Amino acid sequence: MGPLSHLPALDVMWVSFYCIFFLLTSIGLIYLVRHKIQNRLMQGVTKFVAYSLFFIGSFLMVLVVATWPA
Repeated sequence: MGPLSHLPALDVMWVSFYCIFFLLTSIGLIYLVRHKIQNRLMQGVTKFVAYSLFFIGSFLMVLVVATWPA
C-alpha cells in the first residue's frame, strides 16, 4: 500500500498526468531561460518556477509509482 492508496485509481492516473505536465513545462521553461530570455531577473524567476515544477512533479511521480498495485 502506497501513500496515495486512499485515492481511487482514476485519481492517481490524473496525478500522474499532472506530473507529466509539470515535467514537460519545466523542460520548456529551462529552454526559454537558456535560449530566449535575456533579462537576468526574468531568468532567475523562470528558473525558480521551472525547478520548483520539476521537483514537485518528480516527488509526486515517486508517490504514484510507490502506489502501484502489488
